[in-house]
Amino acid sequence: MESKQSQVLNLERVRELETWLKTTDTKLTQVNGQRKYGGPPEAWDGPTPGARCEVFISQIPRDAYEDLLIPLFGSVGPLWEFRLMMNFSGQNRGFAYAKYGSPAVATDAIRLLHGHVLEPGFRLSVRRSTEKRHLCMGDLPAATRQEDLLQVLRVLTEGVERVSLKAGPGIEGVSAIVAFSSHHAASMAKKVLVEAFKKQFALSISIKWQSTVKPSPDEPLPPQKPSKGLLPSPLKPPRHILNSPQPPVPPPRLAPPPSMPPGFCRAVGGPTAPQHPPPPGSSSSPPGHLVSTASPVALLRKLCEATGLGQPLYDMYYSHAGPDGFLYFTYKVCIPGITATFKGLVMILPGPTATTMLEEARRAVAQQVLQRVCNNQLAH
Repeated sequence: MESKQSQVLNLERVRELETWLKTTDTKLTQVNGQRKYGGPPEAWDGPTPGARCEVFISQIPRDAYEDLLIPLFGSVGPLWEFRLMMNFSGQNRGFAYAKYGSPAVATDAIRLLHGHVLEPGFRLSVRRSTEKRHLCMGDLPAATRQEDLLQVLRVLTEGVERVSLKAGPGIEGVSAIVAFSSHHAASMAKKVLVEAFKKQFALSISIKWQSTVKPSPDEPLPPQKPSKGLLPSPLKPPRHILNSPQPPVPPPRLAPPPSMPPGFCRAVGGPTAPQHPPPPGSSSSPPGHLVSTASPVALLRKLCEATGLGQPLYDMYYSHAGPDGFLYFTYKVCIPGITATFKGLVMILPGPTATTMLEEARRAVAQQVLQRVCNNQLAH
């Protein structure tokens, strides 16, 4: 893998980028598989851009970085934000987004830079970004209520503006159209909500882009007869981890919510209050609450200390990078007071350094093991 990366990663171009960042004092932020400039930059003094202010840029050479792209697209007009999609290897993914202060400046960028030759053999494609802001969530329980689902989504992800439920012939269970404040917020939600609903409610939902919608937030949900959709079927893990005792947890940045609306919990069969007393020596909060209030690594250590189980021993290995951009790690965790070894698979988002990624993987592992330890104690 190292030899392959050395063939495709242009280290001279990386050094040129680093020099440009230092000399211009430009600040970039690495988040969720992309590098972001602005949003807005420090010198921005205008209003937040509205619709049709963003352009989508493709056909970017893989060794072209912000030192070439930001000055080029900034020459058309002040940039509110520039986002370059990145691979874990350090290459860009060949596309980016530039957002300006008005639709007119975005139009100028398309007119002036579409077909621009950035490097010999590479003509940029610049067109208006679709900026989709609506997701369609399917396979929700028939008893789902609009206000409860809205509260849940606002706990699990950012940028949720409104929810509109729909049901009728040919629709399995209940579907929801969710409107977000931005395309970026909707994209991040699309990445994490499926796994979040699996973990929180053992509920398998579907999520896809909704291209053209006219949501009516106040439209009431048509009455339905009780159906099997009231209680979700048991969770089925993906094929690539059928041999793993537990399904993967969502990325560590998506911590389980501190509380969920009781109405939605009743609809999906989730707990609304602790059903069993906590084990001797633990805090008065139920184990499910422990997972959501602090670092999973620290909580697992404290729980093991309080119950006399001994300190957990971690053994983690990098497995692979998925097509969705997540990095997968296999793990084994031994707790001296428990005979069984905890094994499984977790996934995280790429980070700026190997150390931070290992730390996030450890948090994801601890969160998964903590949940299984707590479930085991409640079962007994």
